[in-house]
Amino acid sequence: MSADPAIRRDIPDATVARLPEYLRALSDVADRGISSVSSEELAQAAGVRSTQLRKDLSHLGSYGIRGVGYEVEHLALEISRALGLTQDWPVAIVGMGNLGRALAAYSGFATGGFHVAAVFDEDAALAGALVADLPISPMTDLALLVRERGITIGVIATPAASAQSVCNALVEAGVRSLLNFAPLVLVVPDDVDVRRVDLSTELHVLAFHEQRKSLPPELGVAR
Repeated sequence: MSADPAIRRDIPDATVARLPEYLRALSDVADRGISSVSSEELAQAAGVRSTQLRKDLSHLGSYGIRGVGYEVEHLALEISRALGLTQDWPVAIVGMGNLGRALAAYSGFATGGFHVAAVFDEDAALAGALVADLPISPMTDLALLVRERGITIGVIATPAASAQSVCNALVEAGVRSLLNFAPLVLVVPDDVDVRRVDLSTELHVLAFHEQRKSLPPELGVAR
């Protein structure tokens, strides 16, 4: 049973955030030649409780079959449809430092339903240099290339000092979905979606947990 596309718009954000993990787990299962999987097995592979997984998948109209579980290929297709991965999404990356170049060469874009359609840098001296077989374009060409190549997602891989101005340029060019790697909270219109990837924050969280491991047991957990 499949959920109506109109219903999918009402999937909670927390569920949407977990769907890629379910899709990854299903891909791993499929690679092992397994055609069906139980909710317990899939939940363990995705790192969630089975009750949470069943609740999340119910938003897609996928309830599994008692005694059989979920058909791997069918469920993967349902999740891909819900996430919009059954079409190819053109991506622009702005900022051709070490991070931007690594992202441009990241093979996961191609396998995940995305392709890098253009790369940009504010340094005009870099214009024309190749990164992952794409010429670096100047920011003055941003609006034109967004329109010509149908770019729908912008990736900001610049220092914090220039992230907001780059964000503004992408939004003005018509891009309404942004992935921000700069350590800065961007100000955007209400119709623009921003996902922030803050590597330093994640490291801070890991440092906190490492510090707790070194404490005596009686001090390790706050009561």
